[in-house]
Amino acid sequence: MNDFHRGRRLRTSPQLRSMVRQTSPLMRENLIMPYFVVAGNPSLRKEIPSMPGQYQLGLDTLTEHIAAAVDRGLVSCILFGIPEHKDEQASGAWAEDGIVQKAVRRIKRRWPELQIITDVCLCEYMSHGHCGILTTEGRILNDETLPLLAQTALSQAKAGADMVAPSDMMDGRVAAIRAALDAAGLHNTPIMSYAVKYASAFYGPFRDAAQSAPACGDRKSYQMDPGNAREALLEAKADLDEGADALIVKPAGPYSDILRTVCDAVCVPVCAYQVSGEYAMIRAAGLNGWIDERAVIMESLLGLKRAGAQMIITYFTETLLGDGLVR
Repeated sequence: MNDFHRGRRLRTSPQLRSMVRQTSPLMRENLIMPYFVVAGNPSLRKEIPSMPGQYQLGLDTLTEHIAAAVDRGLVSCILFGIPEHKDEQASGAWAEDGIVQKAVRRIKRRWPELQIITDVCLCEYMSHGHCGILTTEGRILNDETLPLLAQTALSQAKAGADMVAPSDMMDGRVAAIRAALDAAGLHNTPIMSYAVKYASAFYGPFRDAAQSAPACGDRKSYQMDPGNAREALLEAKADLDEGADALIVKPAGPYSDILRTVCDAVCVPVCAYQVSGEYAMIRAAGLNGWIDERAVIMESLLGLKRAGAQMIITYFTETLLGDGLVR
């Protein structure tokens, strides 16, 4: 009789390892590809310096990217818009002819089955780069911002978005958006809220991509303190009580403990956002030959699925589909 555990017995062959695997492999249905769509030049295709392999895209080049990705199995994407002009009311966010609204209508006409999620935030459209209305003293006005967020979500849903995803972190925004959607008869448009969004240094490359860095101050008065874990459950419960149908935890990898906690506590789908800084570090190391990039991508995403994520927003989606690394 053995006096120690022989764990290797179940690792002796690929077939046996596959049989006893506790987390299923990544599937294309798990992945959501982010796109940055820019107003103005429809043929724009500008690589983002801090995110090699990712681009700011005009409407025509966005269509080309999506066409190639759909051919390889793309199921879902999330759109971020960059307007031609910014102001202090974020009017480009909720305009009927806004860049995201135009993109949604165009994509839906060609690929009606492609699931389109729209990011609901104002920072890309505000002249000051904050996610809400800013006073002359530098304060973000929470309640006064809610109507603009609701109007933005409503305009995106009317354009054909399958799901809206508020990322602003204003208190009460899910309730305001749900009320606006329901009043317009859009009862079946789900809300996937960025319920647990930390004030993270990992967002740096995104702010280059979306041209959304705040002109003054920071976002620590509305995004969460990285040292707080239990607060994540309060934020998740608040958004669920207000009508959220799914939740996002952001960032993903450095906060996998938070992801696991939230997944264990709620009964709705949870999405992990592998953010721009995570992408940039893996991609830079891969380009320099310091890591096996494809293996690290797969391991990092499997870790998020193991932590409980049912959906993953990742800039590696096109890479994985193109290389046939997901089913």
